[in-house]
Amino acid sequence: MILPIVKYGHPALRQRGARIETITPQITQLIADMFETMYDSHGLGLAAQQVGQSLQLTILDVRGVKNRPSTLEVNGQPADVEGRMPLVLINPELEPIAESVEGTEGCLSFPEIFADISRPEAIEVRALNEQGQPVVFRCGGLLARAIQHEKDHLQGILFIDRMPKETRRELQPQLDELQAATKAALKAE
Repeated sequence: MILPIVKYGHPALRQRGARIETITPQITQLIADMFETMYDSHGLGLAAQQVGQSLQLTILDVRGVKNRPSTLEVNGQPADVEGRMPLVLINPELEPIAESVEGTEGCLSFPEIFADISRPEAIEVRALNEQGQPVVFRCGGLLARAIQHEKDHLQGILFIDRMPKETRRELQPQLDELQAATKAALKAE
């Protein structure tokens, strides 16, 4: 089922997600619905907060992105990124393993708004997969950027919080308009 993606101004985006201790049928269904929602919106990642759920759960799929490559290492060996997608990360923990670089980011909760954000170029990830099994890997490029963006969502942090002040100032009229539209829609419900 395609779920509504909440937009900037919705309180769910600022909520820190609760840890998931058990993979219940409801969690399994939420994961399936999130994938359907993300693919329908042509996104690369989606956090539970973006569909109004305050949980430590995110999904990603960077297959098919050729202009922004990703790297992946499992057990110290290079791994095929395409073959490991789609990805479910439950209760993810990240550790930076490279210097920060700037890269363009967008967000399904901020339609048509993009900015350069500085993030570590490579990270180590520890999480649970959709079966509740531990996964550990290192990644770089677009995959690392996308995972960091989604992990921020799980903490109630938005990419606008990481923008340079000047960029945020330039985008403020668009952000104010989006926030006002979201709040008006919430009042109408």
